[in-house]
Amino acid sequence: MSRTRTRTALLAALTLVGGATGTAMAAIPGDAGAAAIPCTVDYKVQNQWSTGFTASVTITNNGAAKSAWSVKWSYAGNQRVTSAWNAKVTQSGAAVTAANEGYNGQLATGGSVNFGFQGSYSGTNAIPATFTLDGVTCNVDDGSGGPGGPTDPPPNPSGKADNPYAGAKGYVNPEWSAKAAAEPGGSRIANQPTGVWLDRIAAINGVNGGMGLRAHLDEALRQKGTGELYIQLVIYNLPGRDCAALASNGELGPTEIDKYKTQYIDPIAAILADPKYKDLRIVTTIEIDSLPNLVTNVTPRPTATPNCDVMKANGNYQKGVGYALNKLGDIPNVYNYIDAGHHGWLGWDDNFGASADMFKTAANTEGATVADVHGFIVNTANYSALKEEYFKITDTVNGTSVRQSKWVDWNRYTDELSYAQAMRDKLVSIGFDSKIGMLIDTSRNGWGGTARPTKAGPLTDVNAYVDGGRIDRRIHLGNWCNQAGAGLGERPRANPEPGIDAYVWMKPPGESDGASKEIPNDEGKGFDRMCDPTYTGNPRNNNNMSGALPNAPVSGHWFSAQFQQLMQNAYPPLS
Repeated sequence: MSRTRTRTALLAALTLVGGATGTAMAAIPGDAGAAAIPCTVDYKVQNQWSTGFTASVTITNNGAAKSAWSVKWSYAGNQRVTSAWNAKVTQSGAAVTAANEGYNGQLATGGSVNFGFQGSYSGTNAIPATFTLDGVTCNVDDGSGGPGGPTDPPPNPSGKADNPYAGAKGYVNPEWSAKAAAEPGGSRIANQPTGVWLDRIAAINGVNGGMGLRAHLDEALRQKGTGELYIQLVIYNLPGRDCAALASNGELGPTEIDKYKTQYIDPIAAILADPKYKDLRIVTTIEIDSLPNLVTNVTPRPTATPNCDVMKANGNYQKGVGYALNKLGDIPNVYNYIDAGHHGWLGWDDNFGASADMFKTAANTEGATVADVHGFIVNTANYSALKEEYFKITDTVNGTSVRQSKWVDWNRYTDELSYAQAMRDKLVSIGFDSKIGMLIDTSRNGWGGTARPTKAGPLTDVNAYVDGGRIDRRIHLGNWCNQAGAGLGERPRANPEPGIDAYVWMKPPGESDGASKEIPNDEGKGFDRMCDPTYTGNPRNNNNMSGALPNAPVSGHWFSAQFQQLMQNAYPPLS
């Protein structure tokens, strides 16, 4: 999938004037070509002295009327915004975002709004070269040529790759690689790229002498050499995290949104914005298992939990995700992918569209816009099969639809590939960029070994047909913790299917989903009965056995028995 956009020339009327009274000028009023410019930004340095300056910014909107707006630019020098008026201005590294105040969000077609700020600088105080309004490049002909003219999409001002995985090798986490290589047979996969999980504030600087974020980025630069390299980070520390699963609860309480912003996201953003790392492709997976809980596990659903009701009421999941998207999306070489659950969670009619709407809400919160979203990831740390080869959702057995089988249970999808592609189409239809890409976590959904079916089930009845032929061998789709019988899935690779940016191993194989019994720990992680192999279930798995492996450690800790099983049941098999 490509995000290629044809670049168009600046209008002849566009001028950039430097110096103490520098201005990034819009097209000349009345120019016939101005109608093709979606927006203009007039950036004027009003006063300048040895270490500081004040500036005035006027935005003119030539597109559809807006009820809220966000303007972004990046500095080439060492400028820092210190205070602002008539806009909420934030800065991460060189990237600046200015969003409306509550009283000036309305911006009619042809309307203008002005704000100002004071800043500091050293060296030169160059005028920013590119501005965007809600993700659309301003001061540039959009190629429409006015009514009836040719279409030419605006350029991508960030210079980001269409697909960060394409043409790049992946970062191999040396800490995970060493654990994998130490296992018998583990050297066969120890060189695979996996996600680096930042699951608490302490992980930023490193836990118990382990590698922190800067150490991983420095190692990524070493591995990069002269080619392209992507590194995958899991941003995973929301207030009241994972409200429906105790095994992965986090350190922050439901109301600690300010701590999440200032002690977690801000330090991560500051590190990622360091120019030292500008040549890395940094992929961020934003807060798995969060937003969908606000759809499926809240009152009046039978699966509701009090914790999820609290998080829906206080809005801190949306605020946290929006804040992360905004801060990290401002960094030119960061690619944000929002977690979008999996087909066995959100594939039903009453979950699918509502979840897509929830993603859009979060992507327009706390100064974020849909332009801060490069794509979505599905099946993160889960086990749903990539492709069900022996039955389709449209199949019938003796006049009974596959959707009526106990396994499918009226779901619209049978596997992750069909779900990911359909979710992508839905997200584009509600306003996300038409070039967004999807990731599928295939780290544990291979389901190989002797239990893997080789043909369709018998046609005696719909349940025999589905159960006899399904690749996913779990007891129930709702089972998610350390699943017995699972295997490694497709190896990480770019552009495997239309709309799919990559298959990835975001969950490092061999790291536990949760403890099979209560284990005291200082990581804020509780004991969830879904990780207990003796547990007989709850409404989320239709009161089935949990299917979990015994003797599992706390989530994120190394689980040798699971790692060995994953290799044994790998599909495609390991050589």
